[in-house]
Amino acid sequence: MSQNQNPALADLVSAARIVALPLRTKFRGLEEREALLFEGPNGWAEWAPFVEYTDEESAVWLAAAIDFAYGELPQLHRDRIPVNATLPAVAPDLVERVLTNFGEFSTVKIKVAEAGQNITDDMARIQKVRELYPDSKIRLDANGGLEISQAIDLVNQLKTVGIDIEYFEQPVASIAEMAELRLQLSRIGVKIAADESVRKVSDPLAVAQANAADILVLKAAPLGGIGRALSIAAEAELPVVISSALDTSVGLSMGAYLAAAIPNLEFDCGLATSALLAGDVTREPLRAENGFTDVRRVEVDESKLEIFKAQDHREDWWLERLERVYKLL
Repeated sequence: MSQNQNPALADLVSAARIVALPLRTKFRGLEEREALLFEGPNGWAEWAPFVEYTDEESAVWLAAAIDFAYGELPQLHRDRIPVNATLPAVAPDLVERVLTNFGEFSTVKIKVAEAGQNITDDMARIQKVRELYPDSKIRLDANGGLEISQAIDLVNQLKTVGIDIEYFEQPVASIAEMAELRLQLSRIGVKIAADESVRKVSDPLAVAQANAADILVLKAAPLGGIGRALSIAAEAELPVVISSALDTSVGLSMGAYLAAAIPNLEFDCGLATSALLAGDVTREPLRAENGFTDVRRVEVDESKLEIFKAQDHREDWWLERLERVYKLL
């Protein structure tokens, strides 16, 4: 969407509703998820860059939200999306309790490399998933938290106990490390997916050009919207997984639209994360059923907005952030 099509800042501010949703389990160090919601001609959109993100990064998220509320929607190829369950870095005795919230699934993404934990903790969590869900595919996500040697060690330990993984998401931080690790893991048939190396760099295509990943994880909000993410997918010519950023059902809706617009969707997508929330902004959350989530707009419920209304000082913080970031569009 070009600048002259953007809604006025005053319209966004007057429409803005800020919520703080409690999480069932601590995730990314968070115990609640804050988000700013507003409604445009297309319906509701969500702006929820994590609080540590810079204004420049947050402006990309805002452009995506405005586009979803006001812009043109893409051509869709499907009306439901296959989704994976997501397991935070919990202790083994909590695995079943967390994953039960996802209902039926055929793929589990397991968080590893959590601060304060080690490879023994990761192995115990992964082995518990394999024990409880022997037929599910397993993918790992380290959020760039490992060194190359640690990533190889984890994969080798899994091989030793007979556990194969679908792919390893962002095991290491830099694109150069990703390229080196991919070369080594390809020899034992393990694929690498890039997330932060796509959404947190100036050139989202750099990781593909460096042959540093087999798969791209695309998130609509951090990439500037559905249209921009589709362009990246087309140019990269790699398989993609569409994922979310711990969104409310409104944000998940944008992810579902992106996934529905991808011509060839080979993998289950990370769009079932509303199961990690203990509250939502709608009476009809975008929840997975039988391993799929529907592609639809979400109707926000006024009573839910009141129940989960952020505290006044947090509302002020978000509105001040909105005013600053809007000027960067």
